[in-house]
Amino acid sequence: MNLDLDFVRAQFPAFTEPTLKGWAFFENAGGSYPCIQFIDKLTDFYRKNKVQVHYPYPASTLAGELMDKSYKRMASYLNVKESEIHFGPSTTQNVYVLAQAMRPMWKDGDEIIVSCQDHEANAGAWRKLGDSGIKVLEWHVSSETGLLNTEDLNELLSSKTKMIAYPHCSNVIGYINPVQEITKLAKKHGAISVVDGVGLAPHGFPDLKALGADIYLFSLYKTFGPHLGLMYVKKEIIVQMENQSHFFKEGIWKNMITPAGPDHAQIASASGILDYFDMIYDHHFQEEVSCGEKNKAINQLFIKHEKELLDRLLAFLRTRKDLRIIGTTTSENRAPIISILPLNKNLDEVYKKLTTHHLMLGKGTFYAVRPFIDMNIPLDPGVIRISFLHYTSMEEIEQLIRGLEKALN
Repeated sequence: MNLDLDFVRAQFPAFTEPTLKGWAFFENAGGSYPCIQFIDKLTDFYRKNKVQVHYPYPASTLAGELMDKSYKRMASYLNVKESEIHFGPSTTQNVYVLAQAMRPMWKDGDEIIVSCQDHEANAGAWRKLGDSGIKVLEWHVSSETGLLNTEDLNELLSSKTKMIAYPHCSNVIGYINPVQEITKLAKKHGAISVVDGVGLAPHGFPDLKALGADIYLFSLYKTFGPHLGLMYVKKEIIVQMENQSHFFKEGIWKNMITPAGPDHAQIASASGILDYFDMIYDHHFQEEVSCGEKNKAINQLFIKHEKELLDRLLAFLRTRKDLRIIGTTTSENRAPIISILPLNKNLDEVYKKLTTHHLMLGKGTFYAVRPFIDMNIPLDPGVIRISFLHYTSMEEIEQLIRGLEKALN
């Protein structure tokens, strides 16, 4: 079955917004367009339920129920327990709080492994633990491909290893890492597997139970919703952590690792993402299934469509001898996140020319400084990044290709 793209795009106001007409959006790794289901829920909450929650009067009671619904439905789609879902201000902030909460679990001299393929959100806070007596080991990427090698990881693992932090999919390399394999290696050494899913989740929510990771994080503003970070943390790990909230919140799972307090409106409206997923499923399929099964079916639609677009784009890029594709050059195990380096022209000039062709792309390092250092890619100006999602059309890919041809020639 093919994705009904007209139906999909009808769920995103950006595609009928006059000020965006004619512009093709290829900076989705920096943040996706929001779906109308989320926008409506957020607007509705601010109009009707912007009060303290869980009091007995109707506006407050409903506000609390809407928030509770987001926890429950996210857990169902991700195939985990409701008590293992946490919403925080951002993924960067969530990782920082996790690092503070987990440090007391470890002794001075214990080791953690942090990959050099990460966005700094899933690296910086862990590396700072090196100042507190933890030994931080770096899992470097290949200088040629930017990929992580599990053989290199094996050499770093030991009885002292307490945690491995790495991305499910790099926000500049695009390659999808074998989380199940890495998690099994971690468990052999009694280590916790912490996965940054920010790059992968926009292309389909993972089945976290099947994936096996102990902690998984991603950003909802990159998955069609509010500017929040979502954390999945196994319950048996949370009980080992040091409470990061008020002393009277000790033992209350929703609060222990979200000290800032919940953003009522954004959490309540996060279930709008799942309203959108439900609508996509109901439009394409008739069978009544669980949320987890819906998620799998939707993912297949998204992946199939994105792969067709990615194959077309990569086929064009491979013909160009005047640019370098960072990472692998085929769509196998690859998300549609492609970083390129012009070889014969100034990168800033190429980027500026692309913008004149109504192409919205990213330029820079995207906080992925460490893989560029390993690959000897200058941090200034960095790379041009092309990233798209299931709502992107083949016509927009062709617009991008025409723009690249003119900008590079």
